[in-house]
Amino acid sequence: MTRLVALACVVLLAGYAAPAPAQPALLVAAAADLRYAFEEIGAAFHSRGGVPITFSFGSSGQLAFQVEHGAPFDAFFSANEAFVHRLAERGLVVPDTVQLYALGRIVLWVRRESGLPVERGLNVLTDPRVRYVALANPQHAPYGEAARQALLRSRLYERLRPKLVYGENVNQTLQLVQSGNADVGIVALSLALAPPVSRGGRFWLVPQRLHEPIRQAAGVVTRSVRPREARAFLAFVNGPEGRPVMRRYGFVLPGEGP
Repeated sequence: MTRLVALACVVLLAGYAAPAPAQPALLVAAAADLRYAFEEIGAAFHSRGGVPITFSFGSSGQLAFQVEHGAPFDAFFSANEAFVHRLAERGLVVPDTVQLYALGRIVLWVRRESGLPVERGLNVLTDPRVRYVALANPQHAPYGEAARQALLRSRLYERLRPKLVYGENVNQTLQLVQSGNADVGIVALSLALAPPVSRGGRFWLVPQRLHEPIRQAAGVVTRSVRPREARAFLAFVNGPEGRPVMRRYGFVLPGEGP
């Protein structure tokens, strides 16, 4: 009887195939304005046979600092191309992978229940009901710098300076307004168009003439242990499957705009 049980175990084991080990995730540092678009693109990339992706969203300047100091990212998607070019010049990003992937836009955003007439544009910021205006920190967040430029060119910056509050990145800036800690914010169009955000707010598109173009670039980090997969994800974002998603979130794409 014991021999029969042992024989049966051998037969079962012979037909058993151990599951393939899970593929380690690609680690991608991405500007905060990409949160919703990249969550969608990352899922599509994985489902089409690519590796899973773990995103680290934040301000471009802070992410560039992390790349510079050895963070184990495989790819870096910045909201300011200058950060990527500087890293490439220092040998920290592979030069032949550096590519423009989008141009961003900024909007004035208020909660849906706000009584502020956001359609008046930046002049609404002088409304006495506005106590706090949220921006991303211009020192390391490209969308915050674009917001600062728009206020300067509109000759509103000095007048509004006492009202300004800052988020570490553009997503945190949006959260300041969503939570009621600010009355209005200048944030990324890509966040304003995301369904979880658009249902709760209203926005006005800031004219492009009021700020320098928000040119967003990416590259493969030199120390990446998965450079082939990182290159594949860059190609996917800039390819026929990624571009429609980016366009839907309001980005101007390479070859389609200024």
